[in-house]
Amino acid sequence: MHYDVFNGDADGIIALLQLRLAEPKDSKLITGVKRDIQLLQQVPTGLATSVTVLDISMEKNISALAGLLANNVEVFYVDHHRAGLVPSSPHLHDIIDTDANTCTSLLVNKYLAGQYALWAIVAAFGDNMLVAAEQLAQQAGLSATEQAQLKALGVYINYNGYGRTVDDLHIAPDALFNTLLNYPDPFTLVNEENSIFTVLEQAYLSDMAQAKQASVLHDDTALQVIELEDAAWSRRVSGVYGNELANQNPDKAHAVITLNLDGSYTVSLRAPINNKVGAGELCAQFDTGGGRAAAAGINQLPKEKLGNFMALVSKYYQ
Repeated sequence: MHYDVFNGDADGIIALLQLRLAEPKDSKLITGVKRDIQLLQQVPTGLATSVTVLDISMEKNISALAGLLANNVEVFYVDHHRAGLVPSSPHLHDIIDTDANTCTSLLVNKYLAGQYALWAIVAAFGDNMLVAAEQLAQQAGLSATEQAQLKALGVYINYNGYGRTVDDLHIAPDALFNTLLNYPDPFTLVNEENSIFTVLEQAYLSDMAQAKQASVLHDDTALQVIELEDAAWSRRVSGVYGNELANQNPDKAHAVITLNLDGSYTVSLRAPINNKVGAGELCAQFDTGGGRAAAAGINQLPKEKLGNFMALVSKYYQ
């Protein structure tokens, strides 16, 4: 049995989409919401003969990975998050690149020699890798209108990945992946009447309109913090709203914090676009935190530690 394990955001879904469009394979899908990253432990070691892992931190899945490798399971691992110490094993083929200007789908695009580059562009836009996305779009000869269409699609797919549980999402990530398999060319999806593009666009615009009414909790020269209520819409929009704020003010870090049921906060942190360093390291200093240099998060930040978090981030980016 082959297992495909992937993050439920745009980068994870589209990384697998490129692979399976190029290399169709019967597999069992394991995915979840954006922040559900310890996915590899869901692979049953005794049943798996091979596993593809995309866009989840190796560091956060190292125990499960070690178990699979010890059982002689072949693992293909592609990611751009903190990896920790990469195991040495003849059963592991890894493509790990933590550069702040790449993402898993761009790594897969290189692996496939650009076979589905249009989808890689969608993913890069969705993961807020704007420079890389625009460079690849120019290489593909896309017009400004076509770039805007692929950017919108990427943002909407990424938006769909955020939530406390899959019930918060408009489309479950595995269902979304299976739907996208029907569209080797993303422009077919964008231009199709009443497609999931239209469904997600309408939902995104509605949620973003509410986010823009949210209160600013903190704002200084280095960091702006937006607080959102405990609601499905706010959980869905937290990541993409952070990206939009970061793009609007590229010299400042931005954090979107969403209240949890237990009184803690879910944190989405974006490093300044013009200084894409440190976000993962900052969030990793708190329990349930981690990520990459440009974008990171904390799943449950106790309310009493919020002040410490804001002071730490402000000082780092001053």
